Amino acid sequence: MGPCMPNADDLRAAIRDVQDFPKPGIVFKDITPILADPALFSTSIDLLAETARGEKIDKVVGIDARGFIYAAPVADRLGAGFV
Repeated sequence: MGPCMPNADDLRAAIRDVQDFPKPGIVFKDITPILADPALFSTSIDLLAETARGEKIDKVVGIDARGFIYAAPVADRLGAGFV
């Protein structure tokens, strides 16, 4: 049997908190550990796409940096276009 696929708890554990960035009082959620790990990245896309399963989705829109990173692969998983 191969290694287990990551789950939502693994994703949460991989996200780093950067205190006071970009200014005091803000906690930036750094997702680069997820993006750097193929299994975590794939799982994150699967979980995002799962939230729309069963819906008629024509297009997935990627807004801002993280949205642009995730929208295209989510659109692919859903068989939808990407904008």
